[in-house]
Amino acid sequence: MSDHKRNTGPMLSSPRCGAKTRGGGLCKAPAVRDKRRCRMHGGAAGSGAPFGNKNAQKSGFYTRKAINERGWARALAWHSQKTLGETK
Repeated sequence: MSDHKRNTGPMLSSPRCGAKTRGGGLCKAPAVRDKRRCRMHGGAAGSGAPFGNKNAQKSGFYTRKAINERGWARALAWHSQKTLGETK
């Protein structure tokens, strides 16, 4: 066992992350230098989505426009079937 004194003061006094964890508490990991969050919660340089986040759009299937178009097509098909059923 070593008899040298450990210098943990600066580490313990460093700012903490504070991000909300799944358990509902706060993350107590040290924040990355010059950031407010730890390395796991987005403190790393270059982390996070790019401005505008065009990478999140994969197919466009769930965009508001696509959903409205599918609803319109569904209504048109339903009304067409109803009209054809009445003419028989």
